[in-house]
This record gives sequence, structure tokens and C-alpha cells, in this order.
Amino acid sequence: MFKKILVSNRGEIAVRVIRACRELGIETVAVYSEADESSLHVSLADSGICIGEPISAKSYLNIDNIIKAARETGADAIHPGYGYLSEKESFARACKDNNIVFIGPTPENLSFAGDKIKAKQKMQAAGIPVVPSSPGSVDTIDEAIRFSEEIGYPVMIKSSGGGGGRGIRVCFHLDQLKEEYPVAKMEAKAAFGNDALYIERFIVEPRHIEFQILADSKGNVAHLGERECTIQRRYQKLIEEAPSPRLTPDLRKRMGEAAIAAAKAIDYFSAGTVEFLLDRDGEFYFMEINSRIQVEHPVTEITTGIDLVKEQIRLSAGESLGYVYEDLNLKGWAIECRINAENPDFNFMPSPGTIKKLHLPGGFGVRIDTHLYQGYELPIYYDSLVAKLITFDLTRQGAINVMKRALDEFKIEPLKTTIPLYRRIMDDADFIAGKFDTGFIKRFVQDDDDDEDDDE
Repeated sequence: MFKKILVSNRGEIAVRVIRACRELGIETVAVYSEADESSLHVSLADSGICIGEPISAKSYLNIDNIIKAARETGADAIHPGYGYLSEKESFARACKDNNIVFIGPTPENLSFAGDKIKAKQKMQAAGIPVVPSSPGSVDTIDEAIRFSEEIGYPVMIKSSGGGGGRGIRVCFHLDQLKEEYPVAKMEAKAAFGNDALYIERFIVEPRHIEFQILADSKGNVAHLGERECTIQRRYQKLIEEAPSPRLTPDLRKRMGEAAIAAAKAIDYFSAGTVEFLLDRDGEFYFMEINSRIQVEHPVTEITTGIDLVKEQIRLSAGESLGYVYEDLNLKGWAIECRINAENPDFNFMPSPGTIKKLHLPGGFGVRIDTHLYQGYELPIYYDSLVAKLITFDLTRQGAINVMKRALDEFKIEPLKTTIPLYRRIMDDADFIAGKFDTGFIKRFVQDDDDDEDDDE
């Protein structure tokens, strides 16, 4: 087992990893930018080291600075958390070149998962259902038009080199495709350094279902059940739950088998998720593999009793998996709300500032993952996620009831947050009945760019 792990991240996920390491008896090193010196993850770690200026490109995305920090502090492994460098092949290779274990998938896995076109081609060859799409990148508008006509509108323009919901454009007709294609190309280049795009059929009224997978270095793969991630805004998840209220036992079995087949098709290693779209007729399609720990991992931990961060560390240390899905003692229902410092009533405008009053909910069935504390000044430079509120009960309605109570107790003042939005959703009859798709959130908030549906 490792002696010292450097955590190359910040915020709640850095706190989460440090706590797991503490329980395993492993020393931790926190890295921080100049803006994060007073952050909670720094005070919880055994030691800390500044890696640069507040801007992420000069700190949390600076591979050279992070590798240097690991070498100076004697860390024998690095845990990247999620986001930032967690899916960067070049970072995993830099770790390997410096004899530091990257706690995550192999560089080859990261390279493959990061290329959405190659991933879909590989899955299709393995017999896994995929959404109809262009066989490769569409490098000109004429190619985009031709493939869109073959597949049929509506279509999505997507970046081959990145994910996280960024740069996706939905087109309902030819004129819209002509308008959005050059914009998507510029966005892809700016966000990912790669302007390759592909065209994919847009599934009407889809649900977003993902399966948590774990794989050891000996070729053993298991899934830990599904997560319902359908409630999103601009392709960014807001509410997740496990299990899904939509899946039948038969559908769960088939999708779980497809998730394992997807992992085996690319010799996947470590923790990851296989993401699917589920249409209104119950047909599912492979979407992508996320090669990291997910923001929503707590709902799986609660329903399975398995600490996924510890499993990541254990697998990276060379240990075997030792179990399959059928061995798990699955119990109850878990729901997660991502608490963001944003104002839903004003197009989700960021709301940074100093926290003058903080009251975290507690009681039976409540878990909080956060880096907040009273008096903490939330920096303006980073993602607006400030906490994850997770509730549990033996039934879905019970978990909803706990969530209502917990949201009512949660106070982060004077910041504006998404807490009031989630409280309204928890009372919604369709949410309670489990009847929703990825367009559900538009009933509660109106985005400035939500007018594409008018063109359908």
C-alpha cells in the first residue's frame, strides 16, 4: 500500500480523498493555489504545498508544478479527483515517467475514453448498442449536412475530444445546423484544443443512466449498479439517484452486462462509469466512458456500502477486485443534490463571497460532502459546486422526504444557491413518480438560450 498520496485537486473532492487516505493510514499532501491557502482540504492534509497562481491553468492544471510537488514531498502516488487533470493522458504519463503511481485508469484508457469517435466505433464492434452517428469526424459543413440527412433530424453536434456537456449543439433542421456547426468547431478548439466534431442523432425524451464499474489489473471487472442522472441543465447533472426508478430487473441486467462488456473491450482499469442514453421505448445506447471518479459517486457508496475512493486506491496498489455485482448487499435508495453557489432565478449567475452563516443538515439518512466552513471566502476562480447533499432511506419516497427536510435545514448565507430549486423539485408530482427526461429542468427555470425547442 502507498505511504504518501498527493491529492492534485481542491474543494469537496480533495477533502473526500484526504479522509479516505486518513482512514487507510496513508499520509496526504494537499496542493493549493494562492487563492486556496485557507481552504479546508489544506488544513485536513498532513502537509500542503502551493503550486501556483489562482488561475487553474497556472496551478491545478499545471502538470510540471504538480509533479514537482509530488517529488519534493516524497509522494509515491497522486489522486487526481475529478475534473482538472483526472482524464488527461499526458498527466498519467508524466506520473509514470517520474515513478509516481497515477490513481486512475491507464494512459491508454484515458486516450481511448477521451476520443468519443473511437470509443463509439469500438463499442459498436463489440456489439454494444450506440446512438446512430457519423462514422468519424465531420470536417466540413457539407459532410455534416450529408450525415445529418442520413441519420435524420434532430441531431447533436458534439466534440470528439472532450465531454462534460460542453460544446454540445442540438439542431432541429438544416438552417440551424449551418448556423451552429462553425460555432461548435470554435468552441471545441477553445475548450479542448481539438476542433474535431461528429454528428449524432438526438434522442427525444431520453434518460441518462450510468453504471459504475471497477476493474483490477488482472482483467476482473464488476459493475456496482446504476445511477439515474437524467435531471440536468445544459448537460450538467443536478440531481442523481441510485437505483433508477425507470429500470426493470431485466433492463438493469442487460445494461449492466453491456457496461462490463464495454470495459473489457478496452481493457479498462480502475474506477469509471459507462454512460447510456435510455429512450422512451426502453432501448439503451452507449454514450461514453468517464474514466475517473464521478461527482455523484456517493449514491453508489451508500446503496452498496463500498467506498469507491478506497477501492480506487486499493486497485492502483495492485490488489484484486474480489467480488461481482451479485455479491453486493444492495439496500435502499439514495438521492444527491449538487449544491452550487448560483442563483437559479437569474440564469444561474455565480454567487461567490464570504460565508457568514453556515448550518449543515444532519440526522438519520443525511450525508454532506463539502469544503465549506463559516467564515470561508469562496474564490471567484473555480467551479460553483460547494457541497453535495445526499440522503438515504429504504424507499425512494423515504429518501425524498429526508431530502426535503435536509434542504429546509441547509443554510449558506448570504450566498445564493440552488437549494430553493431542489426544494421545489422534491415536491413535483412527476419527480415523485419518477417520470422525467433530460428536459425536465426547463419546467422550473428558463435559460437565456432555451429557445432552440421553438425551432423543432
